[in-house]
Amino acid sequence: MYETFRSVVRFRKFELDPVARRLRTAVTVEDLRKIAKRRLPRSVFDYIDGGAEDERSMANNVAGFERIEFKPNVLRDVSELDTHTTLLGKRISMPLVLAPTGYTRLTHSEGELSVARSAERAEIPYSLSTMSTRSIEEVAAVSSGLKWFQVYTWKDRGLVKELVERAAAAGYEALWLTVDLAVLGSRERDLRRGMIIPPEIGPAMIVDGILHPAWTLDFIRHEPVVFANVVDHAAEHATDTMSQAKHVMQNFDQRLSWSDIEWLRSIWSGPIVLKGIQTVDDALRSVDAGVQGIGLSNHGGRQLDDAPSPIELVEPVAQAVQGRVAIICDGGIRRGSDIVKAIALGADACSIGRPYLFGAAAAGERGVDHVLQFFREGLERTMALTGRRSIAEIDREVVRWKRQ
Repeated sequence: MYETFRSVVRFRKFELDPVARRLRTAVTVEDLRKIAKRRLPRSVFDYIDGGAEDERSMANNVAGFERIEFKPNVLRDVSELDTHTTLLGKRISMPLVLAPTGYTRLTHSEGELSVARSAERAEIPYSLSTMSTRSIEEVAAVSSGLKWFQVYTWKDRGLVKELVERAAAAGYEALWLTVDLAVLGSRERDLRRGMIIPPEIGPAMIVDGILHPAWTLDFIRHEPVVFANVVDHAAEHATDTMSQAKHVMQNFDQRLSWSDIEWLRSIWSGPIVLKGIQTVDDALRSVDAGVQGIGLSNHGGRQLDDAPSPIELVEPVAQAVQGRVAIICDGGIRRGSDIVKAIALGADACSIGRPYLFGAAAAGERGVDHVLQFFREGLERTMALTGRRSIAEIDREVVRWKRQ
């Protein structure tokens, strides 16, 4: 009986490394999300996880991919797969970009540094936010990989020019211009918990920190969290970190218009990608504006609730722009199979934000590595199971919209 049992069962070895033990149970992005929820104070988790108002846009971003099914081809030689592609003139290992996120050090003390290093190992672009908690130069010092810089247009155009020039000097190769933030969306989870900018700390937040000692110790043992790219500028107008954060938020320019694209081009010679395009009409305007890429994005469902799902925009936009700009599908991507769906409908690449933040919250830099490996394996598996050996072979015939 014992020999029979041994022939079909192996006992799992106990893993001494707690991080490896934690990651061993995380086989999906949702698993990492659950780990992040356990490890982070609720206010921090909700800041990452939450969306605008009733969060219908955020949910629909993910659900949009569920409305697509595959039409797999079989009996094709898929013994050799190639996930490499070219995006904005650069060869990358798979059609995936790490989107810019603010306040990244709230997930883990290394913040943007760990994410940039992980992206370099994965050979994909990492995008640094203007509102990052590590500076342009700090990130460049730890990563020689492909780096993009995300900018807002502020009332102080001199500050924008300074940031763009710093990014160019540090070797960043492309700019995201975020165009869907004329005003800040109503993120009601954050309002309930005081997770606004600057944060309002109450008794509940203090108790929450005590209940999550690992995160709290990591947080307090390191330097204060600041908006590293603009802290010196803000210090000219406010003396403390909280007042500086408030000054930065008040400096967003609601007068942003298409004419500003021409001004940005005058101070930047590399590719420009408009992040936040949500209609075919604006996609065509982007072509006319002379940019090199568009990010079909509703800001992860964090700005306008009931905004369109990015994946549902991909095909009509691709048909309209006819390859004249690169299309990046930003929002709702949770598996490598989602990347295949977006590429099949006409996207050139996808970008992710929350998934790598969940990975960082769960296990720091190793958690980000884990997420990117998960996406790579899922991309390769889906290509093999649909009979596609390269990104170029992923065509419209591999997917269809489910019948309602």
